[in-house]
Amino acid sequence: MNLRLLLGYSLYLALFATAVTSHAQEPSLTPPVDKPPEIKPEQTPSLDLPRLERSVRPSVIRITVFDRSGKLLRTQTGFFISTDGRLVTTARAIEGGINAVAKTADGGIHNVSGILAASTALDLAILQADVKGVPFLALDKNVSLPIGTRVGVVGSALAGNEGSPREVTISTQQSDRLEIGAAISPSSIGSPVVDADAEVVGIVISAGEKAAVRSSNTLDSLLSQIASNATPKWPQTAETSPSPRPTAKLRLVYAPAPSFPPDASRRGGSGSGRFRPTFDGNGNVRNVQILQSTGNALYDQAATNTLRQWRSAPGREGVLTVPITFQAR
Repeated sequence: MNLRLLLGYSLYLALFATAVTSHAQEPSLTPPVDKPPEIKPEQTPSLDLPRLERSVRPSVIRITVFDRSGKLLRTQTGFFISTDGRLVTTARAIEGGINAVAKTADGGIHNVSGILAASTALDLAILQADVKGVPFLALDKNVSLPIGTRVGVVGSALAGNEGSPREVTISTQQSDRLEIGAAISPSSIGSPVVDADAEVVGIVISAGEKAAVRSSNTLDSLLSQIASNATPKWPQTAETSPSPRPTAKLRLVYAPAPSFPPDASRRGGSGSGRFRPTFDGNGNVRNVQILQSTGNALYDQAATNTLRQWRSAPGREGVLTVPITFQAR
């Protein structure tokens, strides 16, 4: 082999080695990206909505929040997560409030004694109602739902047709937030989102064409921050309210719901009002004030007569603002 051919062959080997080495060290410009799992809705069976309604609805409530003067601020959906009255709603629902009541589908009205935990960033609040032995929903503490998964949104029976259970699909999933690909009404904010086993996978925090859902993973994280001996409290401003003491300090022990007046026409009859019973130190109601009439004297009288039967735990005086709705069926 002559010298020129040898030099050319050596140069070729050197260039080949350099090319191989450079290629091995070159970083990938488009690394693989892990996409969330996705399924097509037709790959999963439809939910059994009647069964979910029977399982979930008894735990879903409507929360009515008041300010210091007793003025109604807002009403929103929530749901019980423990048999001793612990419940969940959005942080926006309690903004500016120092008192609230929880209304169940069977007509029960329960005082909400205060806040256990709240996060404006997550828009979640955990409250405590003065009630024992209520039906409650279990949380899925490790939510990982493929896009396209069918889930159910179950609202309160007190919200009318807007609270009816409906099937939706997951359209987006993030670490603490889901989106559902369906229009959700404002009345459904605060409602539980459940899987086929009636376990909570999230809570609706916004309405619209693509409603946002806070994952139950985040809710479980907020629950873990509550100390075992935590006392539910309303904001400190409640302590400056004039005598009698704020409603949040009362504990109801007997609170029957008013019956529809027998003398009132049931055909299309309805009316809503707000009433304020005052309790003495023995737990008896000594006075009932009509803050807002139902617009029907028979309804007002039925509400007043029933509220006079209410009892609170002895040892503390106080007042309670109670919203009451009569609806003919």
